[in-house]
Amino acid sequence: MLPRSAPHAVDFVPPAEDVCIVPPARVAPAMPWNPDSGLPIHAARPVPAEVRCPVCGMYPARHPQWAAQIIFADGAAHFFDSPVGLFIFLEDTERYDPERKADTVAALYVTDFAAGGWIPAREARFVIDSAARGPMRVANLPAFAGVEAAAAFARANGGEVIGFADITPERIAALRAVNHAD
Repeated sequence: MLPRSAPHAVDFVPPAEDVCIVPPARVAPAMPWNPDSGLPIHAARPVPAEVRCPVCGMYPARHPQWAAQIIFADGAAHFFDSPVGLFIFLEDTERYDPERKADTVAALYVTDFAAGGWIPAREARFVIDSAARGPMRVANLPAFAGVEAAAAFARANGGEVIGFADITPERIAALRAVNHAD
């Protein structure tokens, strides 16, 4: 029988406001734009299977109904496992990617929860405080292309339909609190 090895310890204590525990050394770099993709530089693009959310470290491709993305002026993109991750990233861009600045964001996209496909985040309707659980199995912000689909979802699952501008730092803080803030 082999001797039992000592447990490994990481000398890292995340700030209380962290969503997930991803040590700082694990930075998820932005994916550069590929001019050979045939897509315009600021167009939404498919989520690569290997990319990780820069906020929590999850794999956005595993949660296509919830995925979101940010595209920067140079065409580089970050992908998120949910709209909550996107909004947390926007609040403190340089914390999650020291090479990027919030004022270089060119486009924001979220997945239409009902129909699939990418929609501009600033045009989306979100349902807050619904029974829907996101990739982390806690409250999230399902996104919809139209108010009718969002309202139908809210009637069936509870919650309130809001727009992009209604997603305040206070609302993100409340969502952050249920997304691994313990």
